[in-house]
Amino acid sequence: MTVDLISVDDVEAAARAIAGSVVRTTVLPAAWAPGLHLKPESLQPVGSFKLRGATNAISRLTPEQRARGVVTHSSGNHGQALAYAARVFAAPCVVVIPETAPDIKIAAVRDIGAEVVMVPPSQRVVVAQKLADERGLTLIPPYDHRDIIAGQGTVGLEILEDCPDVDVVLVPVGGGGLASGVATAIKARRPSAKVFGVEPDLAGDAHESLLRGTMVTWDVADLIRTSADGLRVPLSELTFEHLHARLDGIVTVTEAQITAATSLLVRRSRLVVEPSGAVSTAAFLFRRDQLPPGKTVAVISGGNVDPAVLAAAAAA
Repeated sequence: MTVDLISVDDVEAAARAIAGSVVRTTVLPAAWAPGLHLKPESLQPVGSFKLRGATNAISRLTPEQRARGVVTHSSGNHGQALAYAARVFAAPCVVVIPETAPDIKIAAVRDIGAEVVMVPPSQRVVVAQKLADERGLTLIPPYDHRDIIAGQGTVGLEILEDCPDVDVVLVPVGGGGLASGVATAIKARRPSAKVFGVEPDLAGDAHESLLRGTMVTWDVADLIRTSADGLRVPLSELTFEHLHARLDGIVTVTEAQITAATSLLVRRSRLVVEPSGAVSTAAFLFRRDQLPPGKTVAVISGGNVDPAVLAAAAAA
């Protein structure tokens, strides 16, 4: 199957589309880890990078499509982002959420104004498609969508604006939309820079896929073992092809390393960070032997963390 990859022109068009609606986060030095810089997407209004892709996708719908509404499936972050973007564009929004999602993320989606439908994890995609068909809604998936990938890629453009001499970019990988977009932007504008994805050991399907050169899908029961709930999703054919073509590699980190990185980010950089967002920093701290040297930017993908997890990180 031939997959049409997005281009840096798509990412730059997305940057124009989301300007004014999405926060331009600043790259910050991590004084406690020389050579490390942080791109804190946790500072977005909905607490994650997902607002970029969601805003870009809704901006490209027709007025008629917006009036009918949108639907998605999400463990929380994309759901919040789509609900927020839909509210900006006055579009009804339905979010199908797996029952394993943290309560804080479910509540946030409802607070923004979306309709929430709870389902077993294995039914999230099926139910979202059924609702789209029955109600005439436009399905905007979390990552298996060209406009979503292009929107997420604007993170890469901003990294290059703040750090034009960056050598290494570390990006969390769940469904692969963020890494696909960031790698597209970085590789087009600074080919010498290396872009690495980062996954939990317990949800290392993308790592295995790149090693084998073909997409490997793990069972949901395996993926949900990790504390990084935002990374408990498989790749799609679209994201796999982007990662296969444009990533320099994927490294994995342990649950203990994710916890340690979360604690350091909370205590030393004073950032509210969820485990999914901390994996990139964990790679810099504990997997340096698997990464090239040089000025490194770790994307902090989100900060929608359970209060108990945050309190434990702050006390560690």
